[in-house]
Amino acid sequence: AASRQSAAMARLLSALVALVMVAQTAAFAPSSWVSTRSTTKWGARVQQAPQPRTGLAQNECLVVMSAGSGMGIIIAGAPASGKGTQCARITEDFGVVHLSTGDLLRAAVAAGSDLGKEAKGFMDSGKLVPDQLVIDLIAEKLKSDDCKTKGWLLDGFPRTAAQAQALADTGAKCDCFISLNVPDSDLVDRVVGRRTDPETGDIYHMTFNPPPEGEIADRCTQRSDDTEEKVKVRLEQFHDNVNAVVDFYKDVKTEVDGTAKPDEVYTTIKSTLDAATTK
Repeated sequence: AASRQSAAMARLLSALVALVMVAQTAAFAPSSWVSTRSTTKWGARVQQAPQPRTGLAQNECLVVMSAGSGMGIIIAGAPASGKGTQCARITEDFGVVHLSTGDLLRAAVAAGSDLGKEAKGFMDSGKLVPDQLVIDLIAEKLKSDDCKTKGWLLDGFPRTAAQAQALADTGAKCDCFISLNVPDSDLVDRVVGRRTDPETGDIYHMTFNPPPEGEIADRCTQRSDDTEEKVKVRLEQFHDNVNAVVDFYKDVKTEVDGTAKPDEVYTTIKSTLDAATTK
């Protein structure tokens, strides 16, 4: 019996030694030995790039999205084209994380952060916030667990070709690019009449969708950049940059008539996203 136990112990030790040798070989193998793989399907998108090994624990990969709907969605449109309304419905139906650059920047301004202080001057004058400030803000958000597991919906980003390239450089892949088209004259009317409830975030319009009279109407405010003068500056800058951004996503682009009723606009958007999930 003692002899059998000794033999078994010897086999076990031999197996452990072999495993350690294999692990050490893999840990210090040159990068050319490490395979590069990229898998894409609704449930996971993982990209693993070859890199030098420096220890047993180094097996890092960039997980852009996994689980949930797994979609990367961008909705583009001029100020007041209806992006916020449609984003709320997309988020509810598809479970993605809504990232609005406007909301994130305004939150940074309200918090008095360094980024917010730097952005405030540009926002108050109606000008676009510099690329690098916005890129840093979005890149940080895309690292969150929610964005990795549920997918994401970008609203108001990218607005320039440089931002589109910076987003691609993070490894994030856009599956659907939705462009809301509304004439400038309609957009000016929408912006000037827009009001926001600071407590709920609900958006109203003094002509088309006025806030309820009383407490809600009394506390509604107008954004500092929602004036005719400033919106014309924003529209000019939007048109200067939009073509380059649209071209960047031409293979996954869907044009939508933003002058239609909100329900009709969403019907078009939802059919596009539904089709994308079945690819």
